Amino acid sequence: MKTIASADGTAIAFEQSGDGPAVILVSGGSVSRSSNAPLADLLAAQFTVYNYDRRGRGPSGDTQPYAPQREVEDIAAVVDAAGGSAFLYGSSSGAALALMAATLPGITRLALWEPPFILDPAARPPADAAQTVHDLVAADRRGDAAEYFMARVVGLPPEFVAHARTQPWWAAQEALAHTLEYDVTILGDYSLPEERLRATQVPTLVIDGADSAAFMHASADAAAALLPRGQRRTLSSQNHNVAAPVLAPVLAEFFR
Repeated sequence: MKTIASADGTAIAFEQSGDGPAVILVSGGSVSRSSNAPLADLLAAQFTVYNYDRRGRGPSGDTQPYAPQREVEDIAAVVDAAGGSAFLYGSSSGAALALMAATLPGITRLALWEPPFILDPAARPPADAAQTVHDLVAADRRGDAAEYFMARVVGLPPEFVAHARTQPWWAAQEALAHTLEYDVTILGDYSLPEERLRATQVPTLVIDGADSAAFMHASADAAAALLPRGQRRTLSSQNHNVAAPVLAPVLAEFFR
């Protein structure tokens, strides 16, 4: 485990493994760097992998006030730790964050796994979702904040969410509840960020799973079409929780 200071002084913790060109992994919502650990292990055979904890997660700091630009600066700090040049991979809301960071000096290629943009305005989360999560956490109702995120933001079935609260891993969800506001803030109104996509000049691979929700396919298609140097892949038999052994060879081929 290593740490580097972000622009505002926040300590950002990361694990470094492997040898070769640098790859930085950006995790999605309600998870820490551990979610990318299997992928990091596989990529480390060909790359130097920087698997970091986003601010507010694990041993990384959480200087307030929060803003998405602070998280972009965190990625810039990890790029510096990698020697000033790196490939960047982001998953889910982490893909939306990675897209924000694509204009950083030193980012040479970008891979996005299922950024959860929603083309249909009627299907988007409530406009006050970030504030609702904030208020629930402030009231020490972290479990309710995690449940709200799952049910009203992600759109998981009520019976799944009710079952989730009985599981041993639920405590980890509550521990990260304060960061859910950050993920919602990054996505904004969850619409496709057309200007940002058009301005992304690095080669970018947009990937989804064949078994994922239909809106993911539509979003990935639309994002790839707007990217000046966009590429598109769909992985068979995969859903949003993509298997690292399936994803790793695709990323390795693209980054090579």
